[in-house]
Amino acid sequence: MGSNAGNAGASGALYGLGIFGALFWFWGQADGFWEHIWSIFQAFFWPAWMVYQAFEALYR
Repeated sequence: MGSNAGNAGASGALYGLGIFGALFWFWGQADGFWEHIWSIFQAFFWPAWMVYQAFEALYR
């Protein structure tokens, strides 16, 4: 049986780039100290929030 472990690196790199891109985006939108702290949280959890919003839109 073959292993597909080599394919996991590309998706991890793509996810990492997404996190950095989101961090730069949210960081640029923040004004104060707590907004910058919140932007770090948003950068790590934006995929979950996006899926939640998509399911919420489909439900309506």
